[in-house]
Amino acid sequence: MTCENKKFVIQEHSLGQGVHWDFMLEYGRMLQTYRLDKTPDELLHSPANAVKIFDHPLKFLTYEGPVNSGRGNVRIIDAGTFQTTHQEPNRVELTLNGRVLKGKFILTHIKDDDWLLTPEPQSSL
Repeated sequence: MTCENKKFVIQEHSLGQGVHWDFMLEYGRMLQTYRLDKTPDELLHSPANAVKIFDHPLKFLTYEGPVNSGRGNVRIIDAGTFQTTHQEPNRVELTLNGRVLKGKFILTHIKDDDWLLTPEPQSSL
């Protein structure tokens, strides 16, 4: 558990015919990354499936542009700071202070790389 403010970003990732959102949390020298199935606006009101994918370099905190050898594109749709307020092996409580996402959110491990990112009711604006 830490009370230190760290950075987070959500990037909209367009690749081919699909779009998804990458939720990246700063941990040490890397960004722990989860692929979301909802936009930040939708996440304010309902849980999102969050699939843990490979860690990304810190440069993605501010990067926008082409990815995957030009086959895709990313743009930042939310960014800010976060605190980890409680952590257990299968549950992480976060307080986010972004442009869109503000308040408490819970990452709950379901199985394998599958997690659920849930807003607490007071998190919506």
